[in-house]
Amino acid sequence: MISPLDILTSDLLRYPLIIAVLIGLTAPVVGTYLVQKRLSLLGDGLGHVALTGVAVGWLVGAWTTATPADLLAIPGALAASVIGALAIEYVREVSHTSRDVALAIMFYGGIAGGVVIIQLAGGTSQNLMGYLFGSLSTVTAPDLLIALVLAVVVLVIGIGLSSLLAAVTGDEEFARASGLPVRTVNILIAVMAALTVTLSMRIVGALMVSALMIVPVAAAQQLVVGFTRTMRTAMVIAVVCALGGLLITVYVDLPPGGVIVLATIAVYIVALLVRTVLGTRSRTGTAPTEPDAETRTRQERSAETAHEVAAARPHTGWQR
Repeated sequence: MISPLDILTSDLLRYPLIIAVLIGLTAPVVGTYLVQKRLSLLGDGLGHVALTGVAVGWLVGAWTTATPADLLAIPGALAASVIGALAIEYVREVSHTSRDVALAIMFYGGIAGGVVIIQLAGGTSQNLMGYLFGSLSTVTAPDLLIALVLAVVVLVIGIGLSSLLAAVTGDEEFARASGLPVRTVNILIAVMAALTVTLSMRIVGALMVSALMIVPVAAAQQLVVGFTRTMRTAMVIAVVCALGGLLITVYVDLPPGGVIVLATIAVYIVALLVRTVLGTRSRTGTAPTEPDAETRTRQERSAETAHEVAAARPHTGWQR
């Protein structure tokens, strides 16, 4: 039986727990902006592209006889996901291809490229399973260092520039008319999503990370009103679910990514039930002329976004 002391003293368990906390902090930050922009599937697309980067890292490692064979897998995933994020923004701006079509191309191309290239590297599709669904046994000290760096970058940008990012994602056309750097913000959000995918691959898995970006935010929206409160509540939910799901897999042989995602979905269902019950009580005791909870939520979010736009507007020196 593994004791709490074993979890804290064993690198095999301590490293994943630290990364789980980092994922819980960063994924909802990015997810809040993606939900605002109605780009919930961007994380999925980048996760698939990251698999191609993993396979390319294996191939380069095979060519250079690197030890272990997947030494360059995470750097490869980082490069591929960032390039994919930039590519989708470029396609959206300069061509007539919609984001949905671009994401679909990334889905299929990422999986196909990963499977083909990993074969060229002398491996099999089985080698990608740990990156697809997460694995505790593959986490190393270099992975923790990379995760720390990526988490700091995402949190500094996502929280430090929250007023600007929220203003643009809340109403892109109004932000463009106000002289805010819409293109730069869109690229920043896409790159943050790419960094989060890379950060999360070892624990949650490339196919699951998008859920950790989106589901805690959706759950938080059922409980609180306002952009900032939604982000903070989603971060708490994600950290608790990431740690709880990971601890479950320490004692039960289950894939960590699946358990973590199921935990977030369970929280969402509970939050939805709580909102339904409270909303029913509120409607029974409220005069017909008063706006319902959903209307008030939209009004308060619009007011908050307008306030953030006004706060960012004096920076007229920014260029698109």
